[in-house]
This record gives sequence, C-alpha cells and structure tokens, in this order.
Amino acid sequence: MTHSHGNLLGEPPATLLPATPEADAELAQGATLAEVAAHHPTVSAVWAGLAEEALHRPERALVDTIQAYAYARTGYHRGLDALRRNGWKGYGPVPWSHEPNRGFLRCVTVLASAAEAIGETAEAERCTQLLRDCDPTLAI
Repeated sequence: MTHSHGNLLGEPPATLLPATPEADAELAQGATLAEVAAHHPTVSAVWAGLAEEALHRPERALVDTIQAYAYARTGYHRGLDALRRNGWKGYGPVPWSHEPNRGFLRCVTVLASAAEAIGETAEAERCTQLLRDCDPTLAI
C-alpha cells in the first residue's frame, strides 16, 4: 500500500483573488484608469496601470516616479487587503498564472522599481523578496 502525502511542510494553498468584472467592463468600454480607480478603489490592477503609466512616461521626471510609487503603494495595500480577505496569512503562493492576482503582483513590481529609483533600497529589496515568495517564477 502506498500513501501520497502531498506537501508535508504544510505550505498553504495558493491564494487566488476573485475577478473584477465591473472594473474590467468599464475599462473595456473606454473609461480611463483614473475613472475606474475612482469607481473601484479596491482593484489593484487599476492602481498598477496608473503606476506603470507614471513610471514609463517619456522623459520621466522625479514627480512621475513619486506618482508611480504612490499609485503602486495604494494598489499594494488594497491587494494585501484582498489577499487577506481570501485567506492569505502573509505567506504562501500568490501565482502570476491566476490573472486576478496580477494586479497586486504588478503593484509590487512597480513599487520595487520606484523605490529603487528614489534610493529606497531596503524597500526595493523587500518587494523583490515578496515577489519571489509569492511566485518563484517571477523575475524582476
């Protein structure tokens, strides 16, 4: 008789955030990221989009980096709230392969980049480690 014990270390199951169909529909209908963020401030993907836009502006100025940092920080915290509501205890997998998780993970990525750009090395390193802990396949 053989037994399959699975994960003996007791790692929690992957946390899979729910979809955000209302916000997605507004974007598909042509609403701006700012409009959707105003209507759905808990949706990390919208904050990630705003952060990415700010971080990748042509001839980016310091104010753009700070805006990216602020947008990413907002989406990061809204994402942490959503993860906790869905059973995450501060550790365990948050896979990129599950599309609704990507907003949070994108926010962490931009937060790491913006923190690095302003010399906040410890925060950049913490965010990079969080990404690795959430999904080891992510490379930033």
